[in-house]
Amino acid sequence: MAGESVTLTLDAVHSLSVEVLTVNGMASDHAHAIAKVITAGQRDECDSHGLYRLIVCVRTLREGKVVPDAQPVIEDISAAATRVDAKFGYSQLAFEMGKVSLCEKARQLGVSVLAINNCFHFSALWPEVEAIAEEGLVGLALTPSHSWVAPAGGTRPVFGTNPIAFAWPRSGSHPFVFDFATSAIARGDIELHRRSGAKIPLGWALDGDGNPTEDAEKAINGTMLTFGGHKGSALSAMIELLGGALIGDMLSMESQRFDGGVGATPCHGELILAFDPKMLGGGNAELGQQRAEEMFGAITGQGARLPSQRRFDARERSIRNGVVVPVPLYQDVLKLLER
Repeated sequence: MAGESVTLTLDAVHSLSVEVLTVNGMASDHAHAIAKVITAGQRDECDSHGLYRLIVCVRTLREGKVVPDAQPVIEDISAAATRVDAKFGYSQLAFEMGKVSLCEKARQLGVSVLAINNCFHFSALWPEVEAIAEEGLVGLALTPSHSWVAPAGGTRPVFGTNPIAFAWPRSGSHPFVFDFATSAIARGDIELHRRSGAKIPLGWALDGDGNPTEDAEKAINGTMLTFGGHKGSALSAMIELLGGALIGDMLSMESQRFDGGVGATPCHGELILAFDPKMLGGGNAELGQQRAEEMFGAITGQGARLPSQRRFDARERSIRNGVVVPVPLYQDVLKLLER
């Protein structure tokens, strides 16, 4: 069984995701919004953000943590700011609803901000910023999670994996996108190593006694580390403040306490910003794009690749050929259909 896989079409991934979620009590509008980002993760070969995420989503549903039919409430805070109260549902539907106001306000004022509160967030952030870039806007998103990560020089968790993502629109090409955790690696990647019995690299995590470890099981039960030492630690603290304290929502330590040991999807807030190059460029938006393209060319012209290029290459393969899913994971997902 080890090493065996199945190939699924993207439509099949989406349909399976919707079915798993609705069988377990998720409302249809939420299920389709969540399935969209799960399919995107599997399509782009971001395995830790694809079908694997259904396992934690279903656990969250079955433990009664998430409100499966929550109806997000949109509030106009100001001419530049919008808030969406997700009402303790998943974040994807709240973002879809709030994105319209976010983009409209960015075009009117040059910059706008969307605060999503009381949401369960499990996915990568690039789906949000790519959606903003599709509107011709520059996007920035960040969010806390559960307190799994120690600050630089420490051994006890304070921060979440605390991802940050950015997208710059490009004419006739995929946007320039980066999306990374401020931890050394995403939590899901350690979990995938644990599931496969593979070692993790030193520098990802500490065991329960605060010692460096290559054992994924000990890492899951220990403490993750930030990337880049004090630099990643400072960025992680910034994300706690902007994505939590600033918008009146939980920090990662509070989200962990709220979970109560269930192992559900983290619950907290999310901060998303949009910038309009046409307005902020002072009439020189085309020149700004030319400057950006010159920089991108200087990067790729020496053999380096742009962030997310691997993901975009994977996207094209998956659209042509479907996605490859390990049999053990596929079987675990199918078991979620059993009640």
